[in-house]
Amino acid sequence: MNKEAPIGIFDSGVGGTSIWKEIHALLPFENTIYLADSRNAPYGYKSAQEILQLSIKNTEQLLKMGCKIIVVACNTATTNAIDYLRKNYNVQIIGIEPAIKPAALQTTTKSIGILATKGTLSSALFHKTSQAFAKDLKVVEVIGEGLVPLIEKGALKSPQMTALLQKLLAPMIAVNIDHLVLGCSHYPYLIPQLVKLLPKSVKIIDSGGAVARHTQRLLIENKLLNTSETEPCLEFFSNSKTDTLALLLNLYKNKINITNLNF
Repeated sequence: MNKEAPIGIFDSGVGGTSIWKEIHALLPFENTIYLADSRNAPYGYKSAQEILQLSIKNTEQLLKMGCKIIVVACNTATTNAIDYLRKNYNVQIIGIEPAIKPAALQTTTKSIGILATKGTLSSALFHKTSQAFAKDLKVVEVIGEGLVPLIEKGALKSPQMTALLQKLLAPMIAVNIDHLVLGCSHYPYLIPQLVKLLPKSVKIIDSGGAVARHTQRLLIENKLLNTSETEPCLEFFSNSKTDTLALLLNLYKNKINITNLNF
């Protein structure tokens, strides 16, 4: 595989761009291709079989585009499809899971909150991870119902978003959580709002930095790290409207290409 081949990243919409930003910050010369499957967002309420089929579709699209490694920048797709993808495709595939372990190790109140999609919270992989690291803790699991559609519309700071977050956070605040784990790659875009709504003692944890570091490690181990220091090709494809994608990537607008693609 060519070292200059792109890193492929997919998500059920625009949220995985939070992961892309971490990868690009750590690996600024890597070429990347991002697929925003916004037409099928959110994945969180689909059946396990539907999520698997969508993950296969996205993976095969990225392989057609010549990607050397694939990042599943979607918690729901990871927890429902990662095992199948790894067994059936001859390429390194990186997933993203809620960062339960660091929250469980760092908590002093022995109470943590997890904000995630229904598809993630109901998955076998999530249950296994939770049992391994948090079985002796008070864990408040909250389904972030309605958050992804608002983020997909770009309504990050809307009154509807504030009201919804207040409602979702209330049961966590009531039991004195000191860590909030974000279990969806869309949710890091809510951190400014969450900081305002949560007690100052609550630490917010997401998985983006860890995924970027793992991607770097695998590229080095497989001798696929791009050692060229030329300007990278940063491509984003959406099968729906691109307005929110452009909004979230505004700081990079002079470096990236955003295109509609029917995949």
